Amino acid sequence: MNSNAQGNRDGSVGIVRTETIRLDLPPGGYVLDNGARLTQIDVAYETYGQRSPKDDNVVFVCHALSGNAHAAGTHVNPEPEEPGAWWDAMIGPGRGIDTDHYHVVCANVLGGCKGTTGPASIEPATGKPYGSRFPDLTVGDIVGVHRLLLLQLGIRRLAVVVGGSFGGMQVIEWAVRFPDMLDRCIVIASCAGLTAQALAFDIVGRKAITFDPDWQGGDYYGTGRIPAKGLSLARKVGHITYLSREIMAEKFGREKWTKEDVVAGTGTGDLESRLDKFQVQTYLEYQGERFTRRFDANSYLKITRAMDEYDVAGKHGSLEAAFARVQCKVLVVAVSSDWLFPPEQSTDIANAMLRAGKPVSCCLLNAPHGHDAFLVDVEYLAEVIRAFLPWVEAVPTPGAAAASTLPAADAADVSRSQYDSIARMVRTGSKILDLGCGGGTLLTRLAREKEAQGVGVEIDIRHVLEVLDRGHDIVQADIDAGLAMIPDGTYDYAILSETLQVVKKPRFVLSEMLRVAKEGIVSFPNFANWRHRVSLGLTGHMPKNKALPFEWYDTPNIHLFTYHDFLELCRADGIAIREAVFLTHDVVGRALVGMGAANLGANSVLVRIARARA
Repeated sequence: MNSNAQGNRDGSVGIVRTETIRLDLPPGGYVLDNGARLTQIDVAYETYGQRSPKDDNVVFVCHALSGNAHAAGTHVNPEPEEPGAWWDAMIGPGRGIDTDHYHVVCANVLGGCKGTTGPASIEPATGKPYGSRFPDLTVGDIVGVHRLLLLQLGIRRLAVVVGGSFGGMQVIEWAVRFPDMLDRCIVIASCAGLTAQALAFDIVGRKAITFDPDWQGGDYYGTGRIPAKGLSLARKVGHITYLSREIMAEKFGREKWTKEDVVAGTGTGDLESRLDKFQVQTYLEYQGERFTRRFDANSYLKITRAMDEYDVAGKHGSLEAAFARVQCKVLVVAVSSDWLFPPEQSTDIANAMLRAGKPVSCCLLNAPHGHDAFLVDVEYLAEVIRAFLPWVEAVPTPGAAAASTLPAADAADVSRSQYDSIARMVRTGSKILDLGCGGGTLLTRLAREKEAQGVGVEIDIRHVLEVLDRGHDIVQADIDAGLAMIPDGTYDYAILSETLQVVKKPRFVLSEMLRVAKEGIVSFPNFANWRHRVSLGLTGHMPKNKALPFEWYDTPNIHLFTYHDFLELCRADGIAIREAVFLTHDVVGRALVGMGAANLGANSVLVRIARARA
């Protein structure tokens, strides 16, 4: 099926139209999770980009609470108050989800009010709007209907399912309920179950609607009255949770509208009515009023109820039990300033995936806009998504070009020798955890030469992007905080290459390495090298050379130690050194190592360690 978008080259997919399709339902209709049946379901959807001949490039986009099928492009005749494409900055030629390579599908959810069957739709049995008779929904019901849509469109496998917020809940449900239908999934600023605080905001929002006399028990269609006040208040409550405290302070603070603002024509709405009001007050009033003109109150009730009732751990016994069904690669993205779906909830999802033994990557976007960052702060999110998406068509395999050579930062002879020695130590087909993995060069080499299954841990988002682009799994985390998300003995090797000296708690990190892996491989610069001793002795200054290239005041090396120091720590902590390799790049150093004076001759040391047997 061809895309319904007429693309152009300015980064937009161009003119698009929303299609509506009536699903071919089984006899008796579509059975919801609660046992209710819908005998007729229409689904509104949009597509962008072309399907590949192999049908391996389909991306399904799940929208959030108030979203719809119009994720990208422009409508010729937009509806009144239509806010425009909600993810236009993400989807298009050359954008995060590149429609030059991917065929994108986005559909309105069941229970919605933008073309898909919902409370305002006509009930076939009565010829009247469903209203109060529309059944309660689950996230599973929504995903099940979208699956039927895709099958009817001839799409039987998805390269990626992606969504943020409530859309992220749908992504999780896709991965758990239909694991054999997708290759990858991306969960953004979401959770596997709302916090009590998030539930409270939804409960207040629904009460605002149902306490409005114009709600009329849900049967307000055709009466000339809608629960506008209640829906407006619900939207205001919700909008408070979408922005971070910092952005609220920056945009509004405690400022009030003045006569000068009115004369200047700043803002929107009735200017005179805004005099002496707090700017945040008129902002919320504007958002509430605008929402009532484009959204249906009953849809708001049904969708928020489905959000609130979503509880993956409760349904399956635990997150690990639920995620045991997952068969695809997973990317979880958290937003630093999100207090509605706080980063800890994204971390919980990723950690449970790790404990279930699933291929998962996780990263944190430092974005100021709060929960709405996945819609607003698109630039960095687009980089993460672009790096994680599978290559399709004739694009080279991820990391193929970079795999043949070490990056400039790793090009020194000692570093190359380290990588050679690590590759020799690692058994073919091993499971690897690379702590402080940088851009993933070692992961790529071990995957290529030793068929190793590798996962990286890295704090720097730039390196996270590199590792994702190479096709590896990575968790963005501070290894000083520990590896609690990883069960004991998960890996054959945990590798710490030129990183031990920069962590704050080296003793703790070594202990964690040998908890999660059978063996550890550690390399570190040896401060007892003869060059360092001579430099310090003759000049009285901290040495600066290839092995220690930084000035003392800006070095990342916060622990300067020797091979002998490391030996003493291992003896104290019951760590056995199975193998040691002493690396040097000068004649004197090689001679000293050959004479048995390794602590004097080695520029750096590489050791293979394990827990000493009692």
